[in-house]
Amino acid sequence: MLTDKFGRNINYLRLAIVDRCNLRCTYCMPEKGLSWIKQNELMTDEEMLRICSVFTEMGVDKIRITGGEPFVRKNSIKLIQKISELEELTDLSITTNGLLTEQYIPQLKKYGIKSVNLSLDTLDRDRFFKITRRNSFDKVMKTLDRLLQYDIKVKINTVVMEGENTEDIIPLVMLTKDLPVDVRFIEEMPFNGGETDISLKWNFTQIYSHIKDHFPEIQKTDDPKSSTSYNYKIPDFEGSVGIIAAYTRSFCGDCNRIRITPSGILRTCLYEGTGINLKHEIRMGKTDEELKNIIISSIHKKPKDGWEAEKLSLTASQIHQSMATIGG
Repeated sequence: MLTDKFGRNINYLRLAIVDRCNLRCTYCMPEKGLSWIKQNELMTDEEMLRICSVFTEMGVDKIRITGGEPFVRKNSIKLIQKISELEELTDLSITTNGLLTEQYIPQLKKYGIKSVNLSLDTLDRDRFFKITRRNSFDKVMKTLDRLLQYDIKVKINTVVMEGENTEDIIPLVMLTKDLPVDVRFIEEMPFNGGETDISLKWNFTQIYSHIKDHFPEIQKTDDPKSSTSYNYKIPDFEGSVGIIAAYTRSFCGDCNRIRITPSGILRTCLYEGTGINLKHEIRMGKTDEELKNIIISSIHKKPKDGWEAEKLSLTASQIHQSMATIGG
């Protein structure tokens, strides 16, 4: 079992398989997009699979496939299949924007994908276009419907932005009345790929107060160990509601997560500005045992929380990285 210096067991890997995305969400990147990672700087399928294998041998039993948008990567479904076959893995999940996902849902079910995080910041078609700069709302909703048809657990991720989609909070909560979905509202973070400032008005407290004003009977439920969300249930509603304090970072205390960027950099914290390039180590000919020693050393340096990580290593330019380059 991988353990950091604070005694936290690290068993959850978030693997970003590509930085490219087919949306241009305002909270993630500029309208023109980003300077994408060059093809030879991206990890190959074989390198990703090897990294996943090494981590599962060290006690990681949960992997989430992220991006960018994972299904933008060529033959991503084949990579997902190979990762799903790792013996030590007990939980493989995906975060997607839903535009290209619907066609793969039968295969995802076959490969044992039990949970999908679906990005959806509004239920209004016009606001969807304004936020994402793409006219793809119907594709996302079709993906949501088909995921539920295949009995795959869906967590809807909504970034709450002042002046953009706060009027969607209550309609999204109402989705949980008849659908078995978890709707999770996320504080906006500074990783938007530009110089745009964010508003801190709609933090955890404001989001919760707004929901409680409309649903005073809302009840707190138990949060699973290392959960990033504070979870709630409205009596007689089919689904549940969560709030992720992504910017105020109040969930860091029992963090069990690490990230691998599309270019192979191991980041032990979202707010960490640097990390070890495992792809480079692989291409230098390192053995699995040597990789494990490098990983153990890196995990031991994992900061206590996001505030410490930011203080230690993030520069102004790194703070304005896109989540697409970090790994969602």
